[in-house]
Amino acid sequence: MSRFGSQYKVARPTGVCAATGKPLEPGTPCIATLCEREEDDGFDRKDFLPEAWEEGRRPEGLFSYWKTIVPSPDARPNLLVDDAVLTDLFERLGEETRPQRIAFRFVLALILMRKRLLKFVGREGKDEDEKWLMQPKGADPALPPIPVLNPHLTDEDIRELTAQLGEILQGEL
Repeated sequence: MSRFGSQYKVARPTGVCAATGKPLEPGTPCIATLCEREEDDGFDRKDFLPEAWEEGRRPEGLFSYWKTIVPSPDARPNLLVDDAVLTDLFERLGEETRPQRIAFRFVLALILMRKRLLKFVGREGKDEDEKWLMQPKGADPALPPIPVLNPHLTDEDIRELTAQLGEILQGEL
């Protein structure tokens, strides 16, 4: 098992608005959020009806949010995630020092590289202090690259974290 698999459980969406308790109907818009948990380094996903969100009803520990459409129960999971959401999460995790969040950021960097939104331009440091240097697509080459700490994940760690990231962003309601 991955070293993150048992430590980093992600709460799945409940299918109801976190503010009102009303069911979220398939095909309707909702606001999906990531909220920090106090007891560990994990995140909970909480979804909100747009009306509740517009009224200013926000969860405690709000880390990030995005607008999405509630999937139908029989629909195949949509594997496409908005690039802006991925980029926002990557940037927000930039100052993190907690191991699980460093690992999530590294996996996000790999995803953004695959989508050609980040370009690997080098390395600095060694062993536990090794950082991958990334340049955002279209950035001025004269700007310093973004350092991403390499947590030295195994293939299994990457698969587990990618699956958990998918559950957070696309979780079935």
